[in-house]
Amino acid sequence: MANFVADTQVHGYSVRKWIMNNVQLITIRSFILIIHCTLFIIHYSSAQNPKAQELYAQSIKLFGERKADEAIPYMEQAIKQDPNFTDAYLKLGQLYEFTKRYDPALAVYRNAIKLQPDSPASGSAYQSLSNTLLRLGRYGEALPYLEKYQTMFAPQSAQAKRIARQIETARFAQEAMQHPQAVEPKPLSSVLQTTPSQYFPVLTADEQTLVFTALKPEGDEDLMTATFNGETWSPPTSLASNINTPENEGTASLSADGRTIVFTACQGRKGFGSCDLYMSRKTGSDWSNPENLGPTINTRYYESQPALSADGRQLYFVSDRPGGKGRRDIWRSERNTTTGDWNEPVNLGEPVNTPFNEASPFIHPNGQSLFFASEGHVGMGGYDLFVADNGTSGWSAPTNLGYPINTSEDQASLFVSANGKRAYYSYEEQKDGVSQKSRLYTFDLPESLRERIKPVTYLKGVVTDAKTKKPLTASLEVIDLKTNQVVSRLQTDSQTGQYTAVLPSGGEYALYVSQPGYLFKSLSFDFTQKTKGDGMALTVLLEPALAGTSANETLNNLFFETGRYDLAEKSKTELDRLSAFLQANPTLKVEISGHTDDKGDAATNLALSQKRAQAVVTYLAKAGVEASRIRAVGYGKTRPLVPNTTDENRQLNRRIEWKLL
Repeated sequence: MANFVADTQVHGYSVRKWIMNNVQLITIRSFILIIHCTLFIIHYSSAQNPKAQELYAQSIKLFGERKADEAIPYMEQAIKQDPNFTDAYLKLGQLYEFTKRYDPALAVYRNAIKLQPDSPASGSAYQSLSNTLLRLGRYGEALPYLEKYQTMFAPQSAQAKRIARQIETARFAQEAMQHPQAVEPKPLSSVLQTTPSQYFPVLTADEQTLVFTALKPEGDEDLMTATFNGETWSPPTSLASNINTPENEGTASLSADGRTIVFTACQGRKGFGSCDLYMSRKTGSDWSNPENLGPTINTRYYESQPALSADGRQLYFVSDRPGGKGRRDIWRSERNTTTGDWNEPVNLGEPVNTPFNEASPFIHPNGQSLFFASEGHVGMGGYDLFVADNGTSGWSAPTNLGYPINTSEDQASLFVSANGKRAYYSYEEQKDGVSQKSRLYTFDLPESLRERIKPVTYLKGVVTDAKTKKPLTASLEVIDLKTNQVVSRLQTDSQTGQYTAVLPSGGEYALYVSQPGYLFKSLSFDFTQKTKGDGMALTVLLEPALAGTSANETLNNLFFETGRYDLAEKSKTELDRLSAFLQANPTLKVEISGHTDDKGDAATNLALSQKRAQAVVTYLAKAGVEASRIRAVGYGKTRPLVPNTTDENRQLNRRIEWKLL
């Protein structure tokens, strides 16, 4: 998996730019560190041989001049002149590491330890050796050195505790590698590889629109998008000219319908801090000018790596603002449904956040499963990927996603499809230990992880006028029939009428589509026996609410027991909707009609249909609708919608309709 630190814009600029275009910065920092150490070591060098000291000093001088390769032979000669020159071993190992020659580095660290294996003076060698072995994923080799190194410190000292964490990491990683996840990553598509690197992929609920961060040859980061036609991906294009700038934009998050995006920008825009979050909305094919999310979300500190919930009502992000549990924590803000403003962010707290860094949250469309990267939870070293679930008692203890999803390298971020079947991520190709380029990959989520992720399905399509077929701006609400709570609320695209609604699996849900001047449409979805999320496409036709047009709709969320006419409690959502509609349109009169299938006695069916229609009228009258505006009619089996040839058809024919008079 990816081996970069898990945060684009992690230090005010992208990690890719940091790795690939700021190698000079890394080198300078290394020079400063080693030069500072050198000033001390030259004075207190353990070398007894003047020639060895001279060679040592020359090597340090060359390294300070950024000539690491030339510095190595001098340090090697210093050791030959004085085989007991401990500091020279340590510096040679650092030079080998700096030039990505890890095996020679390990060898000289081991030689340094052999000089004084039980002396605290060898502590630096133990530390360098074990750190390198852990970084290379050679956990079994690292353990004995770590255990020996730990004995050199008091049990409750900070250093002993740090080493204990490394020992825990090594043991966890050994166990994880013995029980690998069944993962086979595959490149997403070579068509997408139009820039040196691509990373941080996010997709719509139907997995047909992709947005990712791309590093261009000149070092600029932009947000790119591509579409999937069921077989191939289109060549990527810039997301929008008013979103991408000559500065960096990255780490985007999409709403389920792909019409709202939140992204990070650290330069070029007027903001509140080092990195700020911005939002843009899509109408038709055009994205609005990005808006800074304001001082409630953005501060003078660092905000980045947004994760928008599927319905756009929650925002997760990373910040180092005061009040956190560690350095960089995951925070969450709820959107005020009345004003549209973001509420004061809340730190997720334990057990998600740690005293260390958390990064790149992704909230699954089910609204419960949070994927994120962390260097604070036990893993395989550096940043690992975890998942935690939000339940009635709060967040569960995070679960490490296991090997080979996690490795000794840093893992950045993970996007999991709505149905819980696939994951998307970026992988960095390496050459001699140096990152060369990052590509987008996908893999099927292993069964062990798929079982714990509650899948969701989606309903997408277009809302149009039933007469003119013109697209409509309409409101959609998904309601849990058991709790009568709104699960999701969204709007269609005002130009195209398109929508994508997420429907959680495992329950019964009503979907209401409404627009002033039209009859509302009610749809019913029963997922109580369905655990796998599969998308659906549906064009919704809304009938104009004009008196005398005989426009009618089926009330799909009314429930009766077989042969009975008393309304089930979960019918209340539907009836309250109809009542509200009639009270908002006081001039309209309606007929409530009951219908049955062809099973049973015709007279009995007729009487049952009349009583069911009357039960609806009675409820509406008690809710405040004038009795003179509503009438009940039972038609029995005389007006089937479809032939009564199958159980599915008969179910469609057993219905309650309402129509304008």
